[in-house]
Amino acid sequence: MSGGIEINKIAGAVLLAGVIAMVAGLVAEGLYTGSISEKDESGMKRGYTIEGAATPGAEAAAPKEEKPVDIMPLLAKADVKAGEAVSKKCLSCHTFNKGGGNGVGPNQWGLVGNHWAHKDDYSYSAAVTGMKDKKIDFQELSDFLANPRKYIPGNKMAFIGVPNPQDRANLIAYLNTMSDKPLPLPK
Repeated sequence: MSGGIEINKIAGAVLLAGVIAMVAGLVAEGLYTGSISEKDESGMKRGYTIEGAATPGAEAAAPKEEKPVDIMPLLAKADVKAGEAVSKKCLSCHTFNKGGGNGVGPNQWGLVGNHWAHKDDYSYSAAVTGMKDKKIDFQELSDFLANPRKYIPGNKMAFIGVPNPQDRANLIAYLNTMSDKPLPLPK
């Protein structure tokens, strides 16, 4: 009789484990797909989205600028504090402090006025490395930040860009302060 009880215990444990696995799967699916409305190319909802990261179809939804905006007049009235707020979108990949380490992307200290691929301790894409001799002035940085993938095709940056020109000017003014030798802003 004790053999029958053991078999019943084993069967009950297997049945309970199956029920727990099924419930856990349903809960996980609900958590993963329940609160995010963005869908990937297979039609499934994404579970986690990094703000500003490119998503399938985002290129079509992002505003397209036909020609670069002259950033200089906007820089003349740029708000560094507002630029610091815009920079929060960048913090998931970049650091800004002097001597700071790289993240997913390179540390941005000393970026403005420097050259592309300015960090020797970061592995840039071939597209960015190919621009190593080109300086990053205000207009260059604005054009890049408007749509990084379009401006430097083949770069590793997944960020869709900062479409608002004044937000870009504010961000550039803030990034300019992240330097030992900030460039003079236009008056």
